[in-house]
Amino acid sequence: MNVSSQERDPWTIESLLKWATDDFKAKGIDSPRLDAEVLLGWATGRSRIELIMEAKRELASEELAKFRDAVKRRRMREPVAYVRGPREFFGRTFRVDKRVLVPRPDTETLVEVALDRTRHVSMSMRALDLCTGSGCVGVTLARERPTSFVVATDLSPAAIDVARDNALRLGTYNVACFVGDLFAAVDPRLRFDVITANPPYIPSAEISKLDADIRDFEPSLALDGGDDGLSIARRIVDEAPLHLEANGILAIEIGYDEAERARAIFASRGFADIETKRDYGKIERVISGRWPG
Repeated sequence: MNVSSQERDPWTIESLLKWATDDFKAKGIDSPRLDAEVLLGWATGRSRIELIMEAKRELASEELAKFRDAVKRRRMREPVAYVRGPREFFGRTFRVDKRVLVPRPDTETLVEVALDRTRHVSMSMRALDLCTGSGCVGVTLARERPTSFVVATDLSPAAIDVARDNALRLGTYNVACFVGDLFAAVDPRLRFDVITANPPYIPSAEISKLDADIRDFEPSLALDGGDDGLSIARRIVDEAPLHLEANGILAIEIGYDEAERARAIFASRGFADIETKRDYGKIERVISGRWPG
């Protein structure tokens, strides 16, 4: 892409897609064609269908510069979501950057469990979302249940800034975001119908083995779950009963091989009706239980 305009054909959508796909493939990126299409679509303001329809169109200089910068960042394994900024979650667009984890489709399972198990209080639900990060879970709950009240907390002030921005941008006025270590940010007088959490759940020893996209860019504070990946989850399960209404629901996202241990933690604390929900990849992803009160 350093060849002068006198020595090459014009950079069309078609030629750029081929060049970027080949480049990403050579760098060992898992989804080279998809990443190239997403980044070129972002740089040109075109959908993937429009990229196909306009395959022979030559890029304007500002579009080419924007795409060139995006390719350089992706070559370094920066996640596509950080390069673009927006990320889709539960049908809504959330802005993300290096201050928060990239929202993943697996986490939509956590929202589904929370909504399903609180149908009986759908008009007046009070929810607490711990480790909120970008706010994708808390804001989604508030939007899906517009007559509810949602509190979202995170230990990271930077993450709370992102969550508040997403809440405001999406017109979510029934969610309040606070900085604090889990329940420490919550008024102890409040009781909730449901508590959700997507805590750090990667065992400390496995952090260094993660893909560079995650290891080198996503915040370690939101990844490291201690020796066995469940240290934060244990704290949440232990403290949650003090903040739940009688028959309130606690739902926690977990790692791919942690379901059996997580169920045991719920049971040992006295939760009833413990359920496991699989994500889109059929992995046991969310453990939930009812606090009998």
